[in-house]
Amino acid sequence: MKLRFDDSVEMFRQELLEWLDENRPSAAEMEAEPARSTAHAPAWARRWTRMLFDAGWLVPGWPPDLGGRNASPTQTLVYLEELTRADLPRSTNFQGLGIVAPSIIDYGSEAQIRDFAMPILRGELTACLGMSEPDAGSDLAGLRTRAVRDGDEFVVDGQKVWTSGAHDADFCFLFCRTDTQVPKHKGISILLLDMDTPGVTVRPLPAIVHPERPDLNEVFFEGVRVPADRLVGELNAGWAMANGSLAHERGMVWVSAVIGLEASLARLLDEAPALTASLGPTERTLANDRIVQAAIDATAARCLGYRGFAKLSRGGSAPEQALMKLFSSEARQNLGRAAAEIQGPDALRLNGDPVTGPGVDGPGDTWLEEYFRSFAATISAGTSEIQRSIIAERVLGLPRE
Repeated sequence: MKLRFDDSVEMFRQELLEWLDENRPSAAEMEAEPARSTAHAPAWARRWTRMLFDAGWLVPGWPPDLGGRNASPTQTLVYLEELTRADLPRSTNFQGLGIVAPSIIDYGSEAQIRDFAMPILRGELTACLGMSEPDAGSDLAGLRTRAVRDGDEFVVDGQKVWTSGAHDADFCFLFCRTDTQVPKHKGISILLLDMDTPGVTVRPLPAIVHPERPDLNEVFFEGVRVPADRLVGELNAGWAMANGSLAHERGMVWVSAVIGLEASLARLLDEAPALTASLGPTERTLANDRIVQAAIDATAARCLGYRGFAKLSRGGSAPEQALMKLFSSEARQNLGRAAAEIQGPDALRLNGDPVTGPGVDGPGDTWLEEYFRSFAATISAGTSEIQRSIIAERVLGLPRE
């Protein structure tokens, strides 16, 4: 069986590729001014996002006034595949474009859409997502950051952690507790909080890989005053909005996950002959077996993604969507671990040290760094543990403990 798209989709693909050839930022331009975090937008990124918006290529499935061209779901799938293959971000503020802006459009007021969502879409503002807390983790209902109404303002006190890009973001899509007298999930609201508001303190958290370029942060709020008109949607309705917000992130996350897995596999296949050349017969056979398993996983991930997407496109339910995120993120982690073990001692050269071992042409990231990075994918958009619970309860119908 050979999978293919119909002629209208291929025409859409060709139009996109021709536009990208004429307008895309150069690799040299992007490398000269890389984004230092997921809420930092270099000058080229702001220009690029605005160009995509004006041409209807930012979110092609949306109407033209929101940066789209009313593309079909299948056309949107092809669009995301081609941008990922071209190594082109639509925005360097992934959460702002993928979660915050669509959530404000879905639930916010006209003024909030005008002042926050549209500037994100035009590349003028960046946002961070204030959800995780030290004592809550992936349990959003366990958050403790409080927002107390005081006249025409809310006063916010509390702490967030693992907040991506908080040190560069213009504002935060902040989940906070506004009622302590109701069940935990019923007392949550969302505020739009400017990150330069007095009382906000941001502390970057250096990572193992490239600690000089941190992305995650601790954020502290001490008596922070937020205008009441920055409340998104209804008071205490944040739980339902949170499910909608994360749905924006999860809906097409499998596309980039699969292509990222395939890119890692392509690199490993290219380096494999040199990496395994010095191994003995038994070790080489075991290494080749692990590489073949990675190739099988990558093919399975793409087929699983297409299967689920086809069901959703026809209006049905797709348990594959719950499986996809878990499988693809852990498959990439398994590939990184296998490649690091095959690479051997040279995999231990971290944080920009020249890598000169077998299969590596000049300085570059080691497979151990790739393995370390893979853990982020098993956490974002729902941890692997949460995904297993969802699969157990909603797909397999197993009872709660």
